[in-house]
Amino acid sequence: MLKFIDDIAGSLYDIMKFLIRSLCYFLTGVLIVAIPLYAIVFVFQAFGK
Repeated sequence: MLKFIDDIAGSLYDIMKFLIRSLCYFLTGVLIVAIPLYAIVFVFQAFGK
């Protein structure tokens, strides 16, 4: 019974670790793309006026 609970806890740990890591990679990618893109749009809007 203890081995079964240990296996369930290990699988939950792996799933949560995967979800958190995936979310962090996604947010990092969004920041890497969105901040320079926003800066480029801001510069072009300044020149367009």
